[in-house]
Amino acid sequence: MAYLLDGNNLIGKVLGVSRPSAADRQALVAEIADRLRRTRARATIYFDGPAGEGAVSLGALTVRGSGSEGADAAIVRAVAQARAPGEMTVVTADRELSRRVRDAGGKVCAPGDFFQRFGKAGEAEAPAPGRVDVEEWMEWFGEEKNRGK
Repeated sequence: MAYLLDGNNLIGKVLGVSRPSAADRQALVAEIADRLRRTRARATIYFDGPAGEGAVSLGALTVRGSGSEGADAAIVRAVAQARAPGEMTVVTADRELSRRVRDAGGKVCAPGDFFQRFGKAGEAEAPAPGRVDVEEWMEWFGEEKNRGK
């Protein structure tokens, strides 16, 4: 599953900034790159306007500027041109962009859900809740002292 991130929208939701600075963009990129580093997920973050020359790859995260067309149009085009649009998930809180992505066959994820899924930056991934290691359990109860009589 590939994630396409609406960068300016995420900055607005996370930082409460309507006109993001280069420092705001850089902080968001660093945060997301750190969150993705511990996973196999791949994401592309789109910003309105130029974001440097071409795409910049930071391992699991690629940063793209949208040029004159705007990030929303670039994201919708990427979903529409994908081999499997249904495997593309766009992270945004923008209702109009969400509608356009769904019309192109993609999925939409709210920013809060995305950040919750990938944890906090620098945080070790927590073990899955309710997971039981049966072999460890059998070994522990196999010892006479742990059987409780």
